[in-house]
Amino acid sequence: MKTTTYLRFFLLFLITISSVTGQQKDITLEEIWSGGFRTQGLEELRSLKNGKQYAVLNYNRRSSASTVDVYDYKTGEKVKTVVSSNQVEGATYFLTYSFSEDESKLLLATDLEQIYRRSSLGTYYVYDIYNKEMTPVSEQKIQEPVLNAAGTKVAYGYNNNIFIKDLASGSTTQITNDGLKNSIINGITDWVYEEEFAFVRAFDWNKDGTKIGYIKFDESEVPRFSMDVYGTDLYPTQQVFKYPKAGDPNASVSLHVYDVEAGRTSNVDLSAYNTYYIPRIKWTMDTNVLSVQTTNRKQNVVDLIFVDTYNNETSLVHQEKDDAYVDITDDLTFFEDNSFIWTSERDGWNHIYHFNKNGKLKNQITKGAWEVTNYYGYDPMSNTVFYQSTENGSINRGVYSVDVKGTNKKGLSVQQGTNSASFSADFSYFINTFQSATSPSVYSLNDAKTGAVVKEIKNNTAVATKVAGYKVSPKEFSTISINGYDLNMYTIKPLDFDASKQYPLFMYQYSGPGSQNVANRWNASNDYWHQMLAQQGYIVVCIDGRGTGLKGRDFKKVTQLELGKYEVQDQIDAAKKLGTKSYIDASRIGIWGWSYGGFMSSNCLFQGADTFAMAIAVAPVSSWRFYDTIYTERYMATPQENAKGYDANSPISHVDKMKGSFLLVHGSADDNVHVQNTTRLVEALVQANKQFDWAIYPDKNHGIYGGNTRLHLYTKMTNFIKENL
Repeated sequence: MKTTTYLRFFLLFLITISSVTGQQKDITLEEIWSGGFRTQGLEELRSLKNGKQYAVLNYNRRSSASTVDVYDYKTGEKVKTVVSSNQVEGATYFLTYSFSEDESKLLLATDLEQIYRRSSLGTYYVYDIYNKEMTPVSEQKIQEPVLNAAGTKVAYGYNNNIFIKDLASGSTTQITNDGLKNSIINGITDWVYEEEFAFVRAFDWNKDGTKIGYIKFDESEVPRFSMDVYGTDLYPTQQVFKYPKAGDPNASVSLHVYDVEAGRTSNVDLSAYNTYYIPRIKWTMDTNVLSVQTTNRKQNVVDLIFVDTYNNETSLVHQEKDDAYVDITDDLTFFEDNSFIWTSERDGWNHIYHFNKNGKLKNQITKGAWEVTNYYGYDPMSNTVFYQSTENGSINRGVYSVDVKGTNKKGLSVQQGTNSASFSADFSYFINTFQSATSPSVYSLNDAKTGAVVKEIKNNTAVATKVAGYKVSPKEFSTISINGYDLNMYTIKPLDFDASKQYPLFMYQYSGPGSQNVANRWNASNDYWHQMLAQQGYIVVCIDGRGTGLKGRDFKKVTQLELGKYEVQDQIDAAKKLGTKSYIDASRIGIWGWSYGGFMSSNCLFQGADTFAMAIAVAPVSSWRFYDTIYTERYMATPQENAKGYDANSPISHVDKMKGSFLLVHGSADDNVHVQNTTRLVEALVQANKQFDWAIYPDKNHGIYGGNTRLHLYTKMTNFIKENL
């Protein structure tokens, strides 16, 4: 891409000039956490059905209003403003929007109030594009509203029940009545489904808006978890919610279909299938056929079931099995004949498969020792499938097309770095987003047949120019041979690096199943912090060990039943190997991580006591016995089945080995990795008479942010590193 190549060379030119003239500034924590290096993007991009235009959510600082604006793909010019938040009394901006299927209505969200990671309560409006009328959906804050295809009705969740509002008459119908907090939830996922199966709305309209399929969650037997919320009042309050920890009961789930015209609900019998969990429902192209994905508690068998809602009959269409676990995705896509796309790791790598409507395999569309990382869609006119993959290297992403038979593959955007695409509705164009370690995001319009760049839409040259004015070292990508594997690694050295000197080594990792930290993409906040540390004399290294993703099924799933064993071995052995380099001081090696990374850094310090001089663990799991069922049991089975696996690699089991310096950090209102993990680890360290530093951030969740919180946290971590490494 010419524009991206120019930006990259421009950035390198600026760095060179700045180096020569000595004008580069020091990166500061204040600059990082004030958003000084933030890039710009295209917010809430939606392609219109005509395939020639797309909509974006913009914010106008002059008018203090957000707008949904429509642009022409080919010219890039704004065609019109569909709606402005100025049209809603009391609303300063819209946070999200969605079109009805016929694009006659817009569903607009304002005043969202976060519940958990993905869920929120909000005030919603329906805007009639033709009549220019704005209608509130409800007087109360509601969850997950969705329009039917015709834009005449909107269904939503409120107080654990499902409601339908008729926009013409203004009447509202309550279709479930047994919703009860911490007991029964209709159509909205419980905490653990939201966190681990990554969806909130568990209901949906069929194609013609005559039926709604939904999942019911009975949480009655799920143990309650309570968190103190200290607030500013004299007495704290408690947040109480259902949280199933490994080995404990989950919500009992059931599937139901509501007939809108008849006003009647049918219960779907799924007892013949693996239905401990129902992680997905999706209507097929047949208005009467609902697809359901179910799985057993181990999550190593997934059943794809078709429900004929006309006669309430079910059939098993496809079954996916794996010795370890089967990932749940949103890749399932139905063609007009109800044949479908499915992704699977059955040949050792994640690839795209095409099945007929009865579940018979028609073709494996993609093949090779690389991973499909995103399925974008299917163009029936050209019989072409579009996807993103690691064909250009496991740390890179490219955009490709291939016909449904698996032939005529084309690389549409395959520069070294991370390419991602948003296709027009008719698959004639795509907006490509390119970024790399040397280039912030560049947005371009590309021809979907050839990949050719039509025009640049937006770049982040201003950010590139700004970054070039700071002391920033190149991120060096390489591999390191550890325990028989070539592990992906990046290194950040001080700008004035001198191989004749010795430097302390500071390692960063996450290491969770299927994750990736070593990727060819632009800087995140931690990258700027690592750059700051590098310019203060530290060498920063990140290594993706065994269990991480995008290097095949076997590499990812080797950690099954033993989380924290092979990953810890890899980090310790990598530290030892790096410590043999002449320019690294082997007596000054540290490591840090957040969440799973905190679990890892704790283990590395304890189990690698003669290797690591210090560690920082932020919001760590200290024992998988304390974590939720869906995530933990997917990789570890239950504690009842695998007690040794749970305890052998728990940091709590290894506190007696600790020699180095340790900083332990948690938020007291972490609904994900509970502060219980830290308090139990603290108690174990105390009883082992190990000195350490720790900090609890009051009423902060797993992200530990808000106001100056991140600035305070990273200042504390920086000072700890300077004092102990």
